[in-house]
Amino acid sequence: MLTNEQFTRYAKTYIDTVFRLALNYMKNGADADDITQNVFLKLLKEPKPFQSDDHVRYWLIRVTINECKKMLRSPWRNAENFEDYASKLTFETPEHSELFYAVMDLPKKYRVPIYLYYYEDYSTEDIAGMLKIPQATVCTQLKRGREMLRKTLQEVDANV
Repeated sequence: MLTNEQFTRYAKTYIDTVFRLALNYMKNGADADDITQNVFLKLLKEPKPFQSDDHVRYWLIRVTINECKKMLRSPWRNAENFEDYASKLTFETPEHSELFYAVMDLPKKYRVPIYLYYYEDYSTEDIAGMLKIPQATVCTQLKRGREMLRKTLQEVDANV
């Protein structure tokens, strides 16, 4: 079981990662908040010791994905309009905003691997383990997701 100091350190270090992954998966701020809270409650109650910070990070991402899947199956899920939530976000540049919306418009099967690969710096092998899919599938999803992003962003540039 974690000490209070360990839990606090892990929470401060990984809360943004867990929230961003949940938001990416759910496309709903309220659901992402709930999932983040559930994940950290599970971390607090986890009886097994962790071998390293990387082990904790991997565990948190795996639990976050499981919690997202569980919430998607829930009959009590109340879907909020993503555009309402996204309109509250601020971006450093218009390009960051365009990229965010382009990534969020991707289907989930492309969006989640792209997030884990580019934002969390996981390898395709690690992503395959987290998502419980073959590594070749992850590579294919990344390739197709990049192609979709490239096409979307070129269309945005052409319209400007």
